[in-house]
Amino acid sequence: MAWQEILQQLTESGEKIELGGGLKAIERQHKKGRMTARERIDALLDDAASFLEIGRWAAWEMYAEWGGATSASVICGMGKVSDRTVMIIANDATTKAGAFFPMTCKKVLRAQKIALQNHVPLLYLVDSAGVFLPLQDEIFPDEDDFGRIFRNNAVISAQGIPQLAAIMGNCVAGGGYLPVLCDKLIMTEGSGLYLAGPALVKSAIGQEVSHEDLGGAEMHGSISGTIDYREPDDQAAIERLRSLVEMLPVDRTAVQFLRDETDVVSVPTSRDGEDIYDTIPSDPQARYEVRDLIEFLIDAGSFQEYKAEYGKTIVCGYAKIGGYRVGIVANQRTVVESSKEGMQFGGVIYHDSADKEARFIMDCNQTWTPLLFLQDVMGFMVGRDSEQMGIIRAGAKVVNVISNSRVPKITLITGGSYGAGNYAMCGKAFDPRMIFAWPNARYAVMGGKQAAATILDINIAALKRAGKEPDKVELESLRKKVTDAYETSTDIRYAAGRLWVDGIIKPDETRDRLIESLKVVTRYADDVPFQTGVLQV
Repeated sequence: MAWQEILQQLTESGEKIELGGGLKAIERQHKKGRMTARERIDALLDDAASFLEIGRWAAWEMYAEWGGATSASVICGMGKVSDRTVMIIANDATTKAGAFFPMTCKKVLRAQKIALQNHVPLLYLVDSAGVFLPLQDEIFPDEDDFGRIFRNNAVISAQGIPQLAAIMGNCVAGGGYLPVLCDKLIMTEGSGLYLAGPALVKSAIGQEVSHEDLGGAEMHGSISGTIDYREPDDQAAIERLRSLVEMLPVDRTAVQFLRDETDVVSVPTSRDGEDIYDTIPSDPQARYEVRDLIEFLIDAGSFQEYKAEYGKTIVCGYAKIGGYRVGIVANQRTVVESSKEGMQFGGVIYHDSADKEARFIMDCNQTWTPLLFLQDVMGFMVGRDSEQMGIIRAGAKVVNVISNSRVPKITLITGGSYGAGNYAMCGKAFDPRMIFAWPNARYAVMGGKQAAATILDINIAALKRAGKEPDKVELESLRKKVTDAYETSTDIRYAAGRLWVDGIIKPDETRDRLIESLKVVTRYADDVPFQTGVLQV
């Protein structure tokens, strides 16, 4: 597809996501005198347009048998409140009453992790019916499930990172622990906070009790003493939150990270952002010069390439983005010439490029330079020559230094993200502080054609073992079924739906998104020595 078609598809899908549970569900929320989650966030932020949403596509086309769970029934992201950067986690009551699905837990945990890594204060806007009971076995017991959220509340508090909660609707059962584990707790009139609702209390112990007596705002304000502030409605709770956030420390950058004092707005790039669509192809299989892409992202004239004549299928270098010093590791997508080995294919990691990448990452760790990975990778080079040159050893070295990096890492997937190449370019498993993708990106263990052919061969072999020889029509039907299924699973929205990326961003918005991300990831540095495990050299 051409860029225009890809972007149109992204916009249309995004507009549906913004409606949450739909217009009727929004009307029901308004009839209760309550805002929707997105309306609450907009009212809370200094500038709603600058909201850096995390996991917008979570649960995309998942849970269809239950009617879906748009954006996993929770809105997460960062923005400025009273001129302080905060992470907001807001239950969306228009989607299944804000109930927790498996992906809801994972999305909240991801937001908490980002906040913990970067020491960003958290604001929880609570309006949830609790666990989605039909899927309770996938939500309740494991280390990355519902209970982990509360564990994180306690750990984040122990780290001295502020957490504020506002109960603005339902807060029932185990979910009640989340706001009570926060530093400050607000509750609006008409909201409910209890371990078991009136019906369950009557069923369990035979006691009849009203909603207000059991867990209303007045009771918790005057009798249990559980809440700190009782407010009449959403707007008053939001104003209280803003005033409390204003008392928090101002944003800061850790002393280890360098940034020019120049105003970001006045820092130019070499290329106009809109021209990116004419320069970088939308086809993930197409070739292009990655240095052209880099020029769209960095401050003009700031790129200093590292080992430019060696390991050419990966381009490394130092640059500035919005005044922030960064180290860039990017897959080259053109065919290059090696003076020792001749032609090398773009998007493929060879032993020399892996060696260069590992050495560069180590140097960035020495100088406290955050890393930006521009990922468009087919994988590692295979074959006799590559194995004899030590490709596995070189790849293991890259994995080692990425895994042990002490500096913040940001990953952007601009095309393909295949196989072990995903690992070598700091995929989700290697703890990037933020990971984004363009809407044309593809995510899989191998390329679609190769994978579809392999899966088809496996299916045909299985049919033959069962004594059935498929005819031409059956083969074509099977081939289409396999190809369609693989195309669906490699769509970047499929990956975003499972939170393998934090967001899908438009190419012309990439520089702004990177600057906002760098503001966050440079807030805190865990000042420990850089060290690796055993390196095979």
